[in-house]
Amino acid sequence: MVTPVGGSDLPRRDLRALPKAQLHLHLTGAMRTATLRELATRAGRPVPPPLDAEGARTWAEFQRRYDAARAVIRTTADVTRVVTEAALDDRADGCGWLEVQVDPTSYAPALGGLRAALEAVLSAAAAAPVPTGVIVASSWARPPAHATRLARLAAEYAGRGVVGFGLSNDERLGHPADFAPAFRLAADAGLLGTPHAGFYTGADHVRDCVRHLRPARIGHGTSAATDPATLDLLARQGITLEVCPTSYPPFGVHDLPAVPVATLLDAGVPVAIASDDPLLFGTGLAGQYQICRDILGLTDHQLATAAAHSVQASAAPSDIKDDLHAGIDRWLRHNPDIASRTRTGSRASSSANSSKRNGASS
Repeated sequence: MVTPVGGSDLPRRDLRALPKAQLHLHLTGAMRTATLRELATRAGRPVPPPLDAEGARTWAEFQRRYDAARAVIRTTADVTRVVTEAALDDRADGCGWLEVQVDPTSYAPALGGLRAALEAVLSAAAAAPVPTGVIVASSWARPPAHATRLARLAAEYAGRGVVGFGLSNDERLGHPADFAPAFRLAADAGLLGTPHAGFYTGADHVRDCVRHLRPARIGHGTSAATDPATLDLLARQGITLEVCPTSYPPFGVHDLPAVPVATLLDAGVPVAIASDDPLLFGTGLAGQYQICRDILGLTDHQLATAAAHSVQASAAPSDIKDDLHAGIDRWLRHNPDIASRTRTGSRASSSANSSKRNGASS
């Protein structure tokens, strides 16, 4: 068992009350377990088992489960349900802006094509209980020409719900330079670039992505912590890393203390804490912040800094950003120790008054 850092009896601010943005959440991975069971039963498919939290979990094992879960999403109503429930869950965790990442290729056969699949997600996002943008993602495993096709589609819907363009899947399967044309198309349309990198690959891959793709953010990117030059590059260019602690390779709970959030923050690299695939990793947005506090030893000031980074790096409109930043400031000004002492003092005073009324003496 991992031992939490610091005294558990110390008063702490409520992490669910900390305003934040969710910047790294995949559509299928956002599904509730109960919804997966229901949709799998309807489709006559077995429910994929959860990943083993205690042991090493390979990319292949993860992908098999993810594919099995994605296969139960068959209709636009399913898409709406998944997005709505994900937004409700994140709102309960303090999220005031949500970005859902989707590769429409995977849903096109069931929903009627790439455009129909994207429009289903956009329609769900527009009606979500939290302001929600959509990131269109291609795959490192598909040809660069396919990424260019998706970038054109994403650009067409820029300003109509699509806010970014990314590359997901195993980054070992492609070369950053090959995807540069797709990211140029997206950038020209005003979309944020946010490829996965530095998850299984080293810091050199992160640098190559910065050089060739010119991203605003990088999904994961934790290997950057191993190289001071890469840290300096990210800090100087203000490129935010979307760090999802529970998906840190090799996906085992025993590896959590090695997630380098503090190293990144200390180097001046913006960090946005996110949840990636809570369906498979079992932890939502506030739970990721809890891990950063209890296992990684981050202070409330560091957690508030990460929350502010998530807001600033998001595609949220300026008024939403302003409101969330103000809420983060209020959260940080709240002193739970004073509140705790006040409550304790009130209880002690009440007890003393009760004793006096009952004629008790010390």
